[in-house]
Amino acid sequence: MDSVLLVEDDRMLGDALAAALAQDGWRADRSEDVAAARLALVDHAYVAVLLDLGLPRGSGLDVLAAMRARYDTTPVLIITARDQLSDRIRGLDSGADDYIVKPFQRDELLARLRAVVRRSRGRVAPQLRWRDVVLDPAERSVTRGGTPVPLGVHEYRTLLALMECQGRVLDRERLEDRIYGGDGAIGSNTVAVYIHQLRRKLGGDIVVTVHGYGYRLGDPE
Repeated sequence: MDSVLLVEDDRMLGDALAAALAQDGWRADRSEDVAAARLALVDHAYVAVLLDLGLPRGSGLDVLAAMRARYDTTPVLIITARDQLSDRIRGLDSGADDYIVKPFQRDELLARLRAVVRRSRGRVAPQLRWRDVVLDPAERSVTRGGTPVPLGVHEYRTLLALMECQGRVLDRERLEDRIYGGDGAIGSNTVAVYIHQLRRKLGGDIVVTVHGYGYRLGDPE
Protein backbone atom coordinates (compact mmCIF):
# COMPACT_ATOMS: atom_id res chain seq x y z
CA MET A 1 0.00 0.00 0.00
CA ASP A 2 1.50 3.34 -1.06
CA SER A 3 1.94 5.96 1.67
CA VAL A 4 1.03 9.63 1.35
CA LEU A 5 1.56 12.50 3.78
CA LEU A 6 -1.58 14.48 4.57
CA VAL A 7 -0.71 17.93 5.93
CA GLU A 8 -3.95 19.46 7.22
CA ASP A 9 -4.63 21.25 10.51
CA ASP A 10 -8.43 20.92 10.38
CA ARG A 11 -8.91 17.65 12.25
CA MET A 12 -12.45 17.04 11.06
CA LEU A 13 -11.44 17.50 7.42
CA GLY A 14 -8.27 15.51 8.06
CA ASP A 15 -10.28 12.60 9.45
CA ALA A 16 -12.59 12.64 6.41
CA LEU A 17 -9.68 12.79 3.97
CA ALA A 18 -7.77 10.02 5.75
CA ALA A 19 -10.85 7.79 5.58
CA ALA A 20 -11.31 8.53 1.87
CA LEU A 21 -7.65 7.80 1.18
CA ALA A 22 -7.81 4.49 3.04
CA GLN A 23 -10.91 3.49 1.10
CA ASP A 24 -9.08 4.26 -2.13
CA GLY A 25 -6.13 2.08 -1.11
CA TRP A 26 -3.68 4.65 0.30
CA ARG A 27 -2.02 4.71 3.69
CA ALA A 28 -2.02 8.26 5.07
CA ASP A 29 0.36 9.67 7.66
CA ARG A 30 -0.81 12.98 9.10
CA SER A 31 0.85 16.22 10.14
CA GLU A 32 -0.92 19.33 11.41
CA ASP A 33 1.81 21.98 11.24
CA VAL A 34 4.89 22.96 9.31
CA ALA A 35 7.46 21.52 11.71
CA ALA A 36 5.77 18.12 11.94
CA ALA A 37 5.41 17.95 8.16
CA ARG A 38 9.06 18.77 7.54
CA LEU A 39 10.17 16.15 10.04
CA ALA A 40 7.91 13.49 8.53
CA LEU A 41 9.27 14.20 5.06
CA VAL A 42 12.86 13.77 6.24
CA ASP A 43 12.15 10.53 8.06
CA HIS A 44 9.85 8.80 5.57
CA ALA A 45 9.45 8.21 1.84
CA TYR A 46 6.03 9.07 0.43
CA VAL A 47 4.62 8.72 -3.06
CA ALA A 48 2.83 12.08 -2.70
CA VAL A 49 2.03 14.92 -0.31
CA LEU A 50 -1.41 16.47 0.17
CA LEU A 51 -0.53 19.93 1.44
CA ASP A 52 -2.77 22.58 2.96
CA LEU A 53 -1.38 26.12 2.72
CA GLY A 54 -2.94 27.65 5.84
CA LEU A 55 -1.06 25.92 8.66
CA PRO A 56 -0.20 26.89 12.24
CA ARG A 57 3.23 28.50 12.68
CA GLY A 58 3.90 28.89 8.99
CA SER A 59 2.59 28.14 5.52
CA GLY A 60 2.39 25.01 3.45
CA LEU A 61 4.60 26.87 1.00
CA ASP A 62 7.37 26.70 3.63
CA VAL A 63 7.08 22.90 3.56
CA LEU A 64 7.12 22.89 -0.23
CA ALA A 65 10.13 25.22 -0.39
CA ALA A 66 12.09 23.03 2.03
CA MET A 67 11.31 19.94 -0.06
CA ARG A 68 12.39 21.43 -3.33
CA ALA A 69 15.49 23.04 -1.77
CA ARG A 70 16.83 19.58 -0.96
CA TYR A 71 15.79 18.27 -4.38
CA ASP A 72 12.92 16.20 -3.01
CA THR A 73 10.78 15.56 -6.11
CA THR A 74 7.86 13.89 -4.29
CA PRO A 75 4.63 15.02 -6.02
CA VAL A 76 2.73 17.70 -4.09
CA LEU A 77 -0.99 18.31 -4.42
CA ILE A 78 -1.97 21.56 -2.72
CA ILE A 79 -5.36 21.57 -0.99
CA THR A 80 -6.44 24.99 0.22
CA ALA A 81 -9.27 27.44 0.72
CA ARG A 82 -7.28 30.16 -1.07
CA ASP A 83 -8.91 30.48 -4.48
CA GLN A 84 -7.16 33.59 -5.75
CA LEU A 85 -5.36 33.06 -9.06
CA SER A 86 -2.22 34.65 -7.62
CA ASP A 87 -2.17 32.06 -4.81
CA ARG A 88 -2.49 29.20 -7.27
CA ILE A 89 0.26 30.59 -9.48
CA ARG A 90 2.54 31.05 -6.48
CA GLY A 91 1.98 27.46 -5.36
CA LEU A 92 2.62 26.01 -8.80
CA ASP A 93 5.67 28.21 -9.35
CA SER A 94 7.01 27.05 -5.97
CA GLY A 95 7.03 23.46 -7.21
CA ALA A 96 3.56 22.07 -6.59
CA ASP A 97 2.34 19.50 -9.09
CA ASP A 98 -1.36 20.30 -8.85
CA TYR A 99 -3.82 22.44 -6.93
CA ILE A 100 -7.37 21.88 -5.67
CA VAL A 101 -9.51 24.48 -3.90
CA LYS A 102 -11.80 23.76 -0.94
CA PRO A 103 -14.57 22.77 -0.92
CA PHE A 104 -13.93 19.94 -3.36
CA GLN A 105 -15.47 16.59 -4.20
CA ARG A 106 -13.72 13.60 -2.68
CA ASP A 107 -13.56 11.78 -6.02
CA GLU A 108 -11.87 14.73 -7.73
CA LEU A 109 -9.19 14.87 -5.04
CA LEU A 110 -8.51 11.14 -5.35
CA ALA A 111 -8.37 11.38 -9.15
CA ARG A 112 -5.89 14.26 -8.97
CA LEU A 113 -3.78 12.33 -6.47
CA ARG A 114 -3.69 9.27 -8.72
CA ALA A 115 -2.74 11.50 -11.66
CA VAL A 116 0.22 13.21 -9.98
CA VAL A 117 1.56 9.86 -8.74
CA ARG A 118 1.09 8.35 -12.18
CA ARG A 119 2.99 11.19 -13.83
CA SER A 120 5.80 10.94 -11.27
CA ARG A 121 6.25 7.30 -12.24
CA GLY A 122 6.48 8.19 -15.91
CA ARG A 123 3.13 6.61 -16.68
CA VAL A 124 0.69 8.86 -18.49
CA ALA A 125 -2.01 6.33 -19.33
CA PRO A 126 -4.32 5.68 -16.38
CA GLN A 127 -4.59 1.97 -17.13
CA LEU A 128 -2.01 -0.73 -16.41
CA ARG A 129 -1.64 -3.51 -18.98
CA TRP A 130 0.12 -6.86 -18.95
CA ARG A 131 -0.57 -9.11 -21.92
CA ASP A 132 -4.37 -8.97 -22.25
CA VAL A 133 -4.93 -8.11 -18.59
CA VAL A 134 -6.03 -4.50 -18.05
CA LEU A 135 -6.24 -2.91 -14.60
CA ASP A 136 -7.93 0.47 -14.31
CA PRO A 137 -7.11 2.14 -10.96
CA ALA A 138 -9.71 4.86 -11.48
CA GLU A 139 -12.50 2.33 -11.92
CA ARG A 140 -10.90 -0.32 -9.68
CA SER A 141 -11.66 -2.78 -12.44
CA VAL A 142 -9.77 -5.68 -14.00
CA THR A 143 -10.41 -7.38 -17.32
CA ARG A 144 -8.70 -10.19 -19.22
CA GLY A 145 -9.29 -10.37 -22.93
CA GLY A 146 -11.98 -7.76 -22.48
CA THR A 147 -13.92 -9.87 -19.98
CA PRO A 148 -14.46 -8.36 -16.51
CA VAL A 149 -12.78 -10.28 -13.69
CA PRO A 150 -14.21 -9.54 -10.22
CA LEU A 151 -11.51 -9.42 -7.55
CA GLY A 152 -11.69 -8.98 -3.79
CA VAL A 153 -9.97 -5.92 -2.37
CA HIS A 154 -6.83 -7.81 -1.30
CA GLU A 155 -6.63 -9.73 -4.56
CA TYR A 156 -6.91 -6.42 -6.39
CA ARG A 157 -4.15 -4.83 -4.32
CA THR A 158 -1.90 -7.85 -4.90
CA LEU A 159 -2.38 -7.60 -8.66
CA LEU A 160 -1.92 -3.81 -8.61
CA ALA A 161 1.41 -4.15 -6.78
CA LEU A 162 2.67 -6.72 -9.28
CA MET A 163 1.52 -4.77 -12.33
CA GLU A 164 3.07 -1.52 -11.07
CA CYS A 165 6.41 -3.34 -10.83
CA GLN A 166 6.21 -4.36 -14.51
CA GLY A 167 7.63 -7.85 -14.18
CA ARG A 168 10.11 -7.26 -11.35
CA VAL A 169 10.12 -9.70 -8.44
CA LEU A 170 8.34 -8.69 -5.23
CA ASP A 171 9.11 -10.61 -2.07
CA ARG A 172 6.38 -11.61 0.38
CA GLU A 173 7.21 -8.83 2.85
CA ARG A 174 6.90 -6.09 0.22
CA LEU A 175 3.65 -7.54 -1.06
CA GLU A 176 2.26 -7.69 2.47
CA ASP A 177 3.17 -4.05 2.98
CA ARG A 178 1.46 -3.05 -0.27
CA ILE A 179 -1.66 -5.07 0.57
CA TYR A 180 -2.05 -4.20 4.25
CA GLY A 181 0.11 -1.14 4.76
CA GLY A 182 2.10 -2.89 7.47
CA ASP A 183 -0.87 -2.95 9.85
CA GLY A 184 -2.15 -5.91 11.83
CA ALA A 185 -1.08 -9.51 12.22
CA ILE A 186 -0.66 -11.30 8.90
CA GLY A 187 -0.59 -15.04 8.44
CA SER A 188 2.52 -16.50 6.85
CA ASN A 189 0.57 -17.94 3.91
CA THR A 190 -1.78 -15.00 3.32
CA VAL A 191 -0.01 -13.68 0.19
CA ALA A 192 0.13 -17.20 -1.22
CA VAL A 193 -3.64 -17.44 -0.83
CA TYR A 194 -4.18 -14.24 -2.84
CA ILE A 195 -1.72 -15.39 -5.51
CA HIS A 196 -3.66 -18.67 -5.74
CA GLN A 197 -6.91 -16.74 -6.14
CA LEU A 198 -5.44 -14.54 -8.88
CA ARG A 199 -4.25 -17.60 -10.78
CA ARG A 200 -7.66 -19.21 -10.42
CA LYS A 201 -9.48 -16.12 -11.71
CA LEU A 202 -6.99 -14.84 -14.31
CA GLY A 203 -5.19 -18.00 -15.35
CA GLY A 204 -2.18 -19.90 -14.07
CA ASP A 205 0.23 -18.01 -16.31
CA ILE A 206 -0.42 -14.55 -14.90
CA VAL A 207 1.80 -14.79 -11.78
CA VAL A 208 5.09 -16.67 -11.55
CA THR A 209 6.64 -17.91 -8.30
CA VAL A 210 10.37 -17.19 -8.11
CA HIS A 211 11.37 -19.72 -5.49
CA GLY A 212 13.34 -18.24 -2.63
CA TYR A 213 12.58 -14.68 -3.74
CA GLY A 214 8.89 -13.97 -4.26
CA TYR A 215 6.49 -13.37 -7.13
CA ARG A 216 6.35 -11.54 -10.45
CA LEU A 217 4.08 -11.30 -13.45
CA GLY A 218 4.43 -13.99 -16.09
CA ASP A 219 6.64 -13.40 -19.10
CA PRO A 220 5.26 -10.92 -21.65
CA GLU A 221 4.13 -12.45 -24.89
